Amino acid sequence: MGSVLSLLGAFVATSMALGLLFAGLLIPATGLAGASVKGGVKEFDDMSGTLTENALSQQSKILAKDGSVIATPYDENRIVVPSSAIPKVMKDAQVAIEDERFYDHGALDQRGILRAVAANLVSSSTQGASTLTQQYVKVAAQRAAIESGDKEEAKKAVAQHGTDAYVRKIKQLKMAVELEKTHTKDQILTSYLNLVFFGDGTYGIEAASQHYFGHPAKDLTLPEAATLAGVVNLPGSTDPVHNPKAAVKRRDIVLQKMIDQGKVSEAEGKAAIASPLKTNVTNVAGGGGCQGSKYPYFCDYVTDWVADQPALGANRKERLAKLKTGGLTIQTSLDPKKMSALDSNLKKRVPVGNGADVQAAGVIIEPGTGLVQAMSQNAKYDVAGSNHFSTSVDWVRSGFPIGSTAKIFAIVEAMRQGRAVDSTVNVPAMNGTKGGRPVYNFTSKTFPGQCGQGAGNWSVGNDHPVSSGPMSLSKATAESVNTAFGALVASLGPCKVRDTFKLMGVQARDLNTGGWRDIRRDPSSIVLGSDSSSPMMMANAFATVAADGKYCAPRPVVSIKQANGKPVALKVEACKQVISQQEARGTAKIFTHVFDSDGTASDAKLADGREAFGKTGTVDGSLHTWFVGSTKQLSTAVWVGRGFDNKNPIKNVTIGGKHIGTFLYGGDIAAPVWKETMDTISKGMPKAKLAEPDKATKQGDEVSVPDVKGKSEADAKSTLEKAGFLVTVSKQNSGDVSGGQAFKTDPAAGQKLGKGKKITLYVKP
Repeated sequence: MGSVLSLLGAFVATSMALGLLFAGLLIPATGLAGASVKGGVKEFDDMSGTLTENALSQQSKILAKDGSVIATPYDENRIVVPSSAIPKVMKDAQVAIEDERFYDHGALDQRGILRAVAANLVSSSTQGASTLTQQYVKVAAQRAAIESGDKEEAKKAVAQHGTDAYVRKIKQLKMAVELEKTHTKDQILTSYLNLVFFGDGTYGIEAASQHYFGHPAKDLTLPEAATLAGVVNLPGSTDPVHNPKAAVKRRDIVLQKMIDQGKVSEAEGKAAIASPLKTNVTNVAGGGGCQGSKYPYFCDYVTDWVADQPALGANRKERLAKLKTGGLTIQTSLDPKKMSALDSNLKKRVPVGNGADVQAAGVIIEPGTGLVQAMSQNAKYDVAGSNHFSTSVDWVRSGFPIGSTAKIFAIVEAMRQGRAVDSTVNVPAMNGTKGGRPVYNFTSKTFPGQCGQGAGNWSVGNDHPVSSGPMSLSKATAESVNTAFGALVASLGPCKVRDTFKLMGVQARDLNTGGWRDIRRDPSSIVLGSDSSSPMMMANAFATVAADGKYCAPRPVVSIKQANGKPVALKVEACKQVISQQEARGTAKIFTHVFDSDGTASDAKLADGREAFGKTGTVDGSLHTWFVGSTKQLSTAVWVGRGFDNKNPIKNVTIGGKHIGTFLYGGDIAAPVWKETMDTISKGMPKAKLAEPDKATKQGDEVSVPDVKGKSEADAKSTLEKAGFLVTVSKQNSGDVSGGQAFKTDPAAGQKLGKGKKITLYVKP
């Protein structure tokens, strides 16, 4: 208490020395009788007068490719502007109503204090005499305390009664005195107008002007400026949205003061008083976050990506706080036109809330950059429910089984091992049945090691009758022949194919750790895509092929700028060549045949002869279906299937007006959505051709045919297959070898032949 009294005494002594009194304190003389005024003066002089002026919290903006606003994250809806962006009429209005002698006095207003003292002595109420500088200090001090987490200090910063109020006013007076030594009046007024609350969720003059009147503060008219100046003192009861009558009454008081003080002419002021209140209430796009965004799932993806940027803070919490307070401008890659096409086509074919309980998602990525240009899903965004997470990205859940879209990784690995585009694979003859359908039982000898099925069999069937024997890779791909790809993967080495998934950026979410894991080792996952990934990863894998083998990690952000316009250094994985140009071109060439008349997506060929490659995917039971495809310029993945909690096959249902009978396939809905979207978004773009693979890639690596004469049939066949050839055995008599031995090949031993090419082995019966 002694310290408080000494401070009060110091204040009165100092004030008297300056010819001032402090009306706001109204300290009775008896209250100072025991105080050491001399000591108090020293304590006042020694008191810290430094005001903590933290950077003001202001809204950030997430922008689409065309500059339109996707979302405006903020804790406080504020846009900090320089003095030059605040018109004189606004500054005059604020000064007129709050501190008419602002430019004539220092931190304290002697005349105002004397006036308040006189009023307070004859009244039971207390009239203050705080200057604009003191008002700014009070609000800024409270804000600094709140930001530091000191709730008690925040209360004291605005205390109105008792000892805390006396101490608060003394401390803030010292701060105001020091502030006026280092800041001009215009700097203080500008800071005040950027700081204060203007009601209806707006902070600072710029956000208030845009919200209430639909234009920047620099364009404020006299009536508008007076309206906003009047709001500051009682924002909860005088804002023009919820309290228009009170706002007009307060506005007119401001205008009359401006007339009285000569800031406007009487004619101009009276005309403003006579004018009706005209507002143009404009709410910020996606105000506060993603909930109100037109593209909430993409907004969430951007938010999650930004939270991983180390330049914005030491951890995710700090970075997300920076997003809501730092005035960042985040330029994204989202293309509203592409987004509109994908979203409308997806929801037309698979309506939101369809009675069949079928879901869908899609992603569009630019090859060569990894920039995500659109993402959609047939769900209504619900931040508090299960529809909060994006099925396109799947950073929360595990994704979906990718089906036969996985076959692209087997073909890529075949190209990497020197197989020819024109080469063939030997389709095995069915040797069993499962569930009443023919299957081929691959044994543990066929799939040995870590990526095998152990000691049992792996049974594989096809969706249509297929002849056994040699089949070109193009035909096997076009018709999605499972047994052919089982044989191909077995010959390539299943673990090597699995490595290619990861090489091209395809993994599954590990639900135990929250991180990513490699595709499972079992043959079903490697060959037929029974493991899960996301539409984004699959779109990007095909984009890697379209970009001649250059992998660029998917990302939604092009650039981030700080509030001062300086760029933020982004942590972006550099693009890298993961497969050769020719391997990529050979792969793309093979997958163009999916659109052939006998292909699984024959009806999805793009309009006007635009070249593309792609692949359908269907998971057993039609729980999940896909189409992923790409041109040189755009890669799009579409998934249609059950959600995470529904395991019923999609059959005998109607979806978007289309009846699905026995089973749903990738060509039924996913492929049409892909085609319709790609046709729309490709209009006006050059018809970029897919580059042809070179002769060596078409024909494959050529090796010498081994001499197997005299070997047993099994050894001879094994030797030729290890050399990379597709072997057909023909039994013929020969006089110079024993029965069961090989005596020649066609082509003959020593000749050059491409890997994957057919060779005939002749064996004596």
